[in-house]
Amino acid sequence: MRIDIKATNLELTDAIRDAVQKHMDEMDKITARFGDVVRGEVEVGKTSQHHAKGDIFRAEVHVRLPGKAVYAEAVNEDLYVAINDAKKDAERQILDYKGILTDHRHHGA
Repeated sequence: MRIDIKATNLELTDAIRDAVQKHMDEMDKITARFGDVVRGEVEVGKTSQHHAKGDIFRAEVHVRLPGKAVYAEAVNEDLYVAINDAKKDAERQILDYKGILTDHRHHGA
């Protein structure tokens, strides 16, 4: 899967980039059946520069599959938790979509 990573209101450090890459590599296992046409976009960042009680981080995962666009977003006080939560939501949507494709193939035969 080809992945683009973008940061908003924070610096995209090597540690953040590596964490995102690790999570997206894990997602490759469930997107492999769609081939090389799968594309992922991840945006991480702070929701605002003006929180009184500390930073709130956001992670968005967009995965473009043949016939389906997956979008997942998570917000958390910990950036790495937000990244993991968004990945899990995207994986759930992809698995649901794979299930629908499988069901249609079995019922259509």
